[in-house]
Amino acid sequence: MAGLPRKVTNMQGDDYGDTFFKRSRYVRGMLPAHRLDFNTKPDEFKACKGAGNRIPLPRDYVFEVDRFGSLLADRRSRRRFAREPMTLQELSTLLKYTSGISADQFDASGFNFRHVPSAGGLYPYETYVVANRVDGLAEGLYHYDVPSHALDLLAEGSLAPRTAAICLDQAIARQAAAVLAWTAVVPRSRWKYLQRCYRYIYMDLGHLGQNFYLVAEALRLAACTIGALYDDEGNSLLGIDGVDESLSYVGVVGRRAG
Repeated sequence: MAGLPRKVTNMQGDDYGDTFFKRSRYVRGMLPAHRLDFNTKPDEFKACKGAGNRIPLPRDYVFEVDRFGSLLADRRSRRRFAREPMTLQELSTLLKYTSGISADQFDASGFNFRHVPSAGGLYPYETYVVANRVDGLAEGLYHYDVPSHALDLLAEGSLAPRTAAICLDQAIARQAAAVLAWTAVVPRSRWKYLQRCYRYIYMDLGHLGQNFYLVAEALRLAACTIGALYDDEGNSLLGIDGVDESLSYVGVVGRRAG
């Protein structure tokens, strides 16, 4: 069937997932001996040095839905997008309440809480944005800079076809107004949790994804998350190594059709 990924036969019968869960279990009296070295603690966020233009994001956060109960009842994966663009403020609100800090200003000398929980408060992920149709934002690839609540331009131009190809050729990644790409930054969590960090990283991404859905619902936008990805192709687009930082999760969003 057209559009389905080709089967990779050399992975059949390889129980590497089962092995990982067995080897990363915590057993009473057998916890790994590990002392935290704060001199080697990784940075809590990524700064894109030498990036292109920096676009400050607006901060007038207004939701269309106020009742939390209705958000929980109405939340669902929506895969039909209108052609109308979304606003820069809507994108800003999504970034603020998923990857952004809770406070109005970043505290360079203190601890910066965010709107989602994270094991050890390490937030082992980064956020990239592929803008397809966002008012006030040129088409292209951006990195979300947490301290400044701004977008750094990494590559300008239409990336919708390439983004869809990365998402196992799913059309919704091409039709959405914007695509949020979240990467796992392994050293940031491994510094504290060693090999068990992989469990926590994907839990943290799940927390982030739920906020993405709820905020999109509050803004009356259509949103859907995608975990089916061609890893190497996605890492190549983002310019990351696929080892210390690797594409792990995607959220597509835009104005609702109909």
